[in-house]
Amino acid sequence: MRIAVYPTSANPPTFGHADILVRTSKQFDHVYWSAAMNVEKQYMFTEEVRLQMMNEYVTHYNLKNVTVEAFRGSTIRYVQQRKAQVIVKGLRSLEDFQGEFQQAVGNKGIDQEIETFCLFGKPDLFAISSTLVRELAFMGESIEAYVLPSVAEIVTKVIQSNPKT
Repeated sequence: MRIAVYPTSANPPTFGHADILVRTSKQFDHVYWSAAMNVEKQYMFTEEVRLQMMNEYVTHYNLKNVTVEAFRGSTIRYVQQRKAQVIVKGLRSLEDFQGEFQQAVGNKGIDQEIETFCLFGKPDLFAISSTLVRELAFMGESIEAYVLPSVAEIVTKVIQSNPKT
């Protein structure tokens, strides 16, 4: 069985994240779409809410071979626990490439058997980032061009309950 892990911060998940997920799900028997919980990062959304939003995409695209879950700690160790052969990363820019390249080299130093596959984001989705979505939402702008309507509702609800100061 060919298993991939697609780790992401997904804060919130966007159509760009979903594009990589859908394309990955067509290439592997099973995909773990995993919300990284990095203790050094501040997340606007709780683990529970991030997983809820990620599951919205899985349901919307009817991805039967995708499991959504969170993990803490080393990505490579998580991948090993899931018995995956591949880590999937989405690339939008040279900066993305540089960061992912460094991580891939580090991961190879830990486990030679696990490969990192990079998928380029679609050109019409390059500019979409979680940061852009959060900023637009904070300004009261519509974000439905960048996320599912159900995800937009969740983002709006969280922002309204915790306005930026």
